[in-house]
Amino acid sequence: MPVKKAHTEAGDPHGDAAAVEAGIGNGTTDDSDLTERESRWNYALVGSGLGVWDHNYRLDRKYYSPTWKTIRGMAPDEEADGDYEAWLQLVHPDDRDFVVHAIDRQNAGDPNYQVFEYRERHKDGHWVWIECRGACVEWDEDGVPTRIIGTDTDITARKEAEETLSRLSRRLDLALEVSRIGVFEADIEHDTVEWDDRLIAIYGLQGASRQIGGDVWAKSLHPDDRERVLGLSDRSVESGSDFQQEYRIIRGDGAERVIRARSAFFIDGNGHRKLIGANWDVTEEVALRNELRRAKDLAEARNRELEAAKESIEHLALHDYLTGLPNRRYLDKMLDERAAECRAKGLALAILHIDLDRFKQINDTLGHRAGDAMLQHAASVLRTSVRAVDFVARIGGDEFVILCIIDPASKKIASLAERVIRELRKPVRYEGHDCRFGASIGIAIDSGPKLDAKQMLLDADIALYRAKGLGRNRFEFFSAAARRDIISAKHLADEILIGLERNEFVPFYQLQFDARTLDVAGVETLARWQHPVHGLLTPDRFLDIAEDLDVVSTIDALILERAIADRKVWLKDGLPIPKISVNVSARRLADPDLGKKLRALKIEPGTFSFELLESISLDDCDEAVAANLKKLRKLGIDIQIDDFGTGHASIVSLLRLSPKTLKIDRELIRMLPQSAEQRKLVGSIIDIGRSLNILVIAEGVETAEHIRILEELDCDTLQGFALARPMPAMQIPSFIRSGSWRHGQIAARALQAQLRRALRSRAAK
Repeated sequence: MPVKKAHTEAGDPHGDAAAVEAGIGNGTTDDSDLTERESRWNYALVGSGLGVWDHNYRLDRKYYSPTWKTIRGMAPDEEADGDYEAWLQLVHPDDRDFVVHAIDRQNAGDPNYQVFEYRERHKDGHWVWIECRGACVEWDEDGVPTRIIGTDTDITARKEAEETLSRLSRRLDLALEVSRIGVFEADIEHDTVEWDDRLIAIYGLQGASRQIGGDVWAKSLHPDDRERVLGLSDRSVESGSDFQQEYRIIRGDGAERVIRARSAFFIDGNGHRKLIGANWDVTEEVALRNELRRAKDLAEARNRELEAAKESIEHLALHDYLTGLPNRRYLDKMLDERAAECRAKGLALAILHIDLDRFKQINDTLGHRAGDAMLQHAASVLRTSVRAVDFVARIGGDEFVILCIIDPASKKIASLAERVIRELRKPVRYEGHDCRFGASIGIAIDSGPKLDAKQMLLDADIALYRAKGLGRNRFEFFSAAARRDIISAKHLADEILIGLERNEFVPFYQLQFDARTLDVAGVETLARWQHPVHGLLTPDRFLDIAEDLDVVSTIDALILERAIADRKVWLKDGLPIPKISVNVSARRLADPDLGKKLRALKIEPGTFSFELLESISLDDCDEAVAANLKKLRKLGIDIQIDDFGTGHASIVSLLRLSPKTLKIDRELIRMLPQSAEQRKLVGSIIDIGRSLNILVIAEGVETAEHIRILEELDCDTLQGFALARPMPAMQIPSFIRSGSWRHGQIAARALQAQLRRALRSRAAK
């Protein structure tokens, strides 16, 4: 270690300095003995890890041993310049002032500074803790030190161990403080006990000395527990076994508390047998435990109760309360586990996403208790339909998921899906009712090192969406095409919402004509989407997505408002249209605020009619629909039944509803020229309408022959391309004024008459 006033030359590794490291003086010892002693001391110093330094001021020479250099990262043969100021810069900044002072005191021969510790920068940059020992061995005639010899030891590992021990000690002390645990240590042979402050506070002995007599503890024990606890304590001392008990004490302030105690024996470094223990106040815990025992009439120990509670909490957190099946959280966990297993073993993972069909109707008609019973039944069916190794979960509402690990070439998943659908379609008896529902299933299967279970779950959901869209009560496998369809539908849904904001939905009108006179009898309002890219779109391009978005009612309302405005324009133009019909969706018909919204539009009574699709159940419509139908009549809005003949309206519902008009579906009109049966059916519908005083409109009138047959069948009104195509409002006035439909029909009828005469003439010949 460099010192003040030391010179910068490296010392001679031989001579006095070498003798110093060897631990010998300048005596007259025999050369062979001297060599042996020098070798022995050199080996001892090297083995001990001590780096020797020798500062000889008299000879103006200094020496640093190879070990001294190694400690600092220097090569053994590397010269140390020994410049004091340069060396001082290698000392840690926090230690520098102390080191300067310690060297001064060491040079002065102060015995208190013969050993001191500091940090010095290693050659590779890190800090090394060094323990420096030095002493003056020579003085001049004035008593000034002329030679100081010492050793440096690398104590970095020891310092790190001390810091680790200190940190652990701080943590332990903090843990004891937070948990309010008191600690004692007893010397069995000398019958002494030392308590820490926390233990003194627990026993209510504030102000007492830490040296506590054994009788103090014994006297603090509750009288009813004293004999038992002291007996156990004595047996523990005799046998050397650990002591673990709960007992009551009477504190110094008279309060009764329950203490949990644990202690163990050990032998200290001096060979003395001692006991160390911990006490903590568990009064509240014991009271809670006893209360639980009384409430549940259980005799389980505290640890078993906690374990049971933990298991119960874990089970509840991972399972559905109603069906007992694993829940979505458990499914997420199993997705990762099963996917990892498949990747490791080269197997395939199959995910079946199941949604119950018609479940909502059961809930709405029979109540939620019935719905719960159906969910429990469905869970039971799924459990019994799968293998023991398969995983079944309820992920919310009426949705379930099955995970199966299968061979990549297996085709059994389709059979499983068929079995599940078949079993779930069977009627379930509930409180005198046969409840029927079904299931739609989406399936995703994948394997390989890139298997992604969470993406597969999304794929199964896409397949489920497709299964429901194709008619329900079926299963579909995921395909890339299905994903593209979903993405396309999502894009279309976004465009619909934007289109509503931009008023891109507009009305088109198809004129209706009196079947006998071909006069204009009315007009049907049809929704069209003026798409900015794809042009004019008919409802078949957007209606399904609009229904999913629940915006059909919004579109209906917009079209109605535009139709009211267009009618006012036509009136100003001298074209009174007898009647305008608009479509109304089932959801809008169930809107409780429909009457209020229509009153705000101030519709002139008798000028508008609402077309109800026959597919809307008219036999069992709910109270909201029935109430709105009454409001429509009060507002002077007529009711039409659209697409009659394809839905499920009964004669009874027609009598109850009393519509002004019904429209025969175009599918029944299309084959009139070729089918006598179709003509009889359409004629019967017209007769039913006439008997009930209901006007009948035939839509889908495409040819002059259609017109002729329907006129013969005494139909009231005609609508179709043979007379007029749908057109925007601005074209209606010019079309009506031109009367082009009449000219076309006159020519067509003349041609038909000519053909009939030609046929009769040919038959006569």
